[in-house]
Amino acid sequence: MAIIVVGGSGKGVGKTSLVCGLIAALPEFQWTAVKVTSHSYGATAPIWEETEAGLGTDTARYLEAGADRALLVGSGSGLVPLDELWAAVGRGADLIFESNTIAGQVEADLCLGVVGSEADVKPSFEPFMMRMDAAVVVAGARTVLGAGELTVPVFRLEHMERVSPEMVRWVRGRLRPAD
Repeated sequence: MAIIVVGGSGKGVGKTSLVCGLIAALPEFQWTAVKVTSHSYGATAPIWEETEAGLGTDTARYLEAGADRALLVGSGSGLVPLDELWAAVGRGADLIFESNTIAGQVEADLCLGVVGSEADVKPSFEPFMMRMDAAVVVAGARTVLGAGELTVPVFRLEHMERVSPEMVRWVRGRLRPAD
């Protein structure tokens, strides 16, 4: 079982692309990808499963990248209904979350923060930064955080959906204990 949480400093910084890149780069895991949202999207249940790739939604993109399952979880209250999530996926599942807030609810093996260049930082990113194990930025981009503010490894990727071999090695090392 592996649990990765991908959070981000703002909207449109590349969180979904990074999740897809990690899924594709780590095919040895049977990923259930979970997007946590505060929006209901008209769903009547707090957990909705995407079953079809190619629809252009974030959850469909997870399936296209190679995820076994893709879920959209509504958290209007700010909290993910964990009992329902565990019932839906099982406690031994390999999970990759796209969310800032879930990091405070689950014990993740790895928290990766996508840092963008926009001026407005989501309020939920500040507590996430305290938990993140590494930051990920687009190469050459100026970020909202100065170099002195980050005390974790920083991975600079040309494209979020193409995870570098160096980052893949680092992630695998964090997910699998050394023998």
